[in-house]
Amino acid sequence: MLKSYKPTSPGIRQLIQVRAKLSKKRPEKKLAFFSFRRNGRGGAGGRITVRHKGGGHKKLYRLIDSKRDKLNIPAKVVSIEYDPNRNCFINLLNYKDGEKRYIIAPEGIQVGDEIVSGEDIALKIGNRLPINKIPVGTQIHDVELRPGSGGILVRSAGSAAQVLSTEGNYAQLKMPSGEVRMILMKSMATIGQVSNAEFGAKVLSKAGRSRWLGIRPAVRGSAMNPCDHPHGGGEGRAPIGLRRGPKTPWGKQALGVKTRLKKKPSGRFILQRRK
Repeated sequence: MLKSYKPTSPGIRQLIQVRAKLSKKRPEKKLAFFSFRRNGRGGAGGRITVRHKGGGHKKLYRLIDSKRDKLNIPAKVVSIEYDPNRNCFINLLNYKDGEKRYIIAPEGIQVGDEIVSGEDIALKIGNRLPINKIPVGTQIHDVELRPGSGGILVRSAGSAAQVLSTEGNYAQLKMPSGEVRMILMKSMATIGQVSNAEFGAKVLSKAGRSRWLGIRPAVRGSAMNPCDHPHGGGEGRAPIGLRRGPKTPWGKQALGVKTRLKKKPSGRFILQRRK
């Protein structure tokens, strides 16, 4: 549910937040730890590889179970929690053998619900099955690219893929981007849509909230000098000029450029490119 506020101060004048019934308990101690943050840096010498990242509030990393390899062991949903490391919510599961694990929370799941992972189980939100056991037209998320590798596809807030067809060793899935691709039938996927579907409607309302999230200020290229950016320089406000289109700070084309490698081996599994 989205909540807006009365403009009692400049900081909340345009603020829109997502209100959900989340647990107020502390993160599970054995499943949360401090993780070293690189803040957009990588390569030799810690050079900046992604600009405008750094700072932000301190946060614990929650260990998420992407494989869910405890087959045919029922688990009870203990809590629905906020996770500062992702835009969806997470569930704490308590398995019948006493083990606790975190998973990505599906939309519509409630505290007290029982879910399970396996082959011959019910088609219920939160249950995890091989794709060959899931009917055509079903919405799924947290999809494995290779059997046993753990879910890496369709994990962001509000996203869901759809099973279009199943034939031979492969199933055709329609991704949230519109791309249609083939996935091995033995790969596991979770039934339902990822939680926090209204995440994209949030309004931060002030620069400080961006800084808490680790987002640093961005300067327009047109406000720079020619030596700093292709858009820089000129007297007054100058257009991009006679170039074909906007450029990156390094002089590359910024819009409409295909970035996927043409010879990438997994490209043959894509039947229809995203728009």
